[in-house]
Order: sequence, then structure tokens, then C-alpha cells
Amino acid sequence: MKTPDIDAVRSAHERIRPYIHRTPVLGSRSIDEELGARVFFKCENFQKVGAFKARGALNAILSLDPAERAQGVLTHSSGNHGAALAYGAGALGVSCIVVMPDTAPQIKIDAVRGYGAEIVFCPQADRPTICEQIRLESRRTLIHPYDDPAIIAGQGTAALELIEELGELDGVIAPVGGGGLLSGTAVTVSALLPRAKILGAEPFRLDDAYRSLTSGRRQPAPDRPDSCADGLLTGLGALPFAILTDRRVEIIRVEEDEIIDANRTIVERMKIVVEPSAATVLAALRRTRDSIAGMRFGAILSGGNTDFSWLKDPKAPHRD
Repeated sequence: MKTPDIDAVRSAHERIRPYIHRTPVLGSRSIDEELGARVFFKCENFQKVGAFKARGALNAILSLDPAERAQGVLTHSSGNHGAALAYGAGALGVSCIVVMPDTAPQIKIDAVRGYGAEIVFCPQADRPTICEQIRLESRRTLIHPYDDPAIIAGQGTAALELIEELGELDGVIAPVGGGGLLSGTAVTVSALLPRAKILGAEPFRLDDAYRSLTSGRRQPAPDRPDSCADGLLTGLGALPFAILTDRRVEIIRVEEDEIIDANRTIVERMKIVVEPSAATVLAALRRTRDSIAGMRFGAILSGGNTDFSWLKDPKAPHRD
């Protein structure tokens, strides 16, 4: 697969501009005072379908030729990517099937159905196999959630907008699961702000990205992934791994209670709704506060699709 560059990100932005929101950048004086830094939150919780995934999904569909669109699209997703692909397909008149784990949160199941996609349920680990069976039978185009150059270029447009609005930053942080958002962010930031730090935020329970980048070899995801940050359950993709390795991205791991506490802080102090996957960025900045003191840091809040189940028992993980 060809690695996307900054020109691919800029082309993606022009392509998807009519279909997405240019999301706001917000700050919090109390969070800045706590961290000793200026933090600018790119609020993708206000994006179409409530997550950054709309960017990559739209770019991938719009990059298909007419014959491919006519055949339909297919993906596997725990929720946000599936909803994003369903939204993009519906907006462009393209048929869509989403393979979802049978443990997917109801709020995300409802979103995928609401955008008009057909859902096929299966165990979490079986999603790629089921997807391949459907692809062979239907000849649909598989739009991978993160291991796809068009997806990565689309996700990189969030960082592009952030830098266009703010100019110089000392660093940017984004969550990492499959790696589409973080690798797209890395492509953009390394090209436009070559001296800036690029950080990823990842739960300790799902730390294959950390293990991959520190060992220099892509590591398998946990056998039984479980975290309140359900949007990050997938293992790091091959193309994102190559991009993150090349850009020397550092991964900051966070505990479940740190994610929940960060999520509460964002809701209470910023008065906005985000899901635990998004709150990992604040949890990670808290862990590395000494190294970011005095800096201007961009942080991408990846989404806001949550049923607030994480509030019920802060001592135990819940799927958001």
C-alpha cells in the first residue's frame, strides 16, 4: 500500500469538504493551569456521525470509481467507522454492509442502522473473516477502518484544520487503536510542523501500539481486549505502524481510572460530551505534564458517541 503524504491529505480535504463539519477548537483555562501548558482541543465529537471517522470514510468512498460505487461497500467496525461509512454511503447513494461485533454498544448499532446500512453480527475476532466472505460473495469494495491510504489521508484532515487555525504548535496528540487517526495526524504534523512532538494515547489494557513501536515489530492485539475506551479495541494496522515508526511517534499509556477521570473533567469543565476513547488524550497529557510544560499542544478529541455507561461504576471498565 502506498503511504499517503501531505498532498494526499490536502486532496482529501478538498474532496470531503462539502460533506463534513469544520469542527471547533476549544480550550479550558483550568486544564491549562493544571498541565502548565496551553492545550487546544480539536472537537471531532461535533463531527458528522459524532466522530472523526466521517473524514476517512467519505474520502475512501469518494476515491472509488463509479463502477466500484455501484457494487457497494463493506467494512467491519465496533461502531464509529461503521456509522461513518454508512453515513457516507447514504449521502452518496451507495449500498453499505457493516460487520459488527456482537458486543457492540447499542448506541453505535442504532447509529449504523439509522444511516441505512445493513449489519452483520459476529464475535469480535471473527470480523475480518466474515468481511472477506461477504466481499467474495458480493464483490463489494472493502473499506478497511484504518489500514487504507484513503482512510488515513482523510483522518489527517483533522490535524490539517487544527494547524491551519492555530499555526505553530509544539506538539499534537491523538488516540490510537487501529492507528488511522494517529498515522494521518503524524503525516500532517511531520510535514507542516517538523519540529513538533507527535504523541499517541492508548489504554494499558490495549497497548499493542506501545509494544509495537518500542520493540520495532508490530505486536498482536490482546486476545480478549477490554477497556472503557471501546473505540480503541482494534490492533494497530500494518500501514499505520510503518507511518508511526517512520515519524518516531511516542505512545503514552493510561489506566482505566485515568481515562474515566479525564472524561469527567472534560464533561464538567468544558461542558462537552466525549467518549472515553477521546478522553485518553487528556489522561495521557496528565501523565506527561512535566515534558509539555510551557508548550502549545493540540489534542484531537476523537468522538462523542457514548451512552454514559462508564459513569455507572468508575472502578470497572464499561464499553462506551
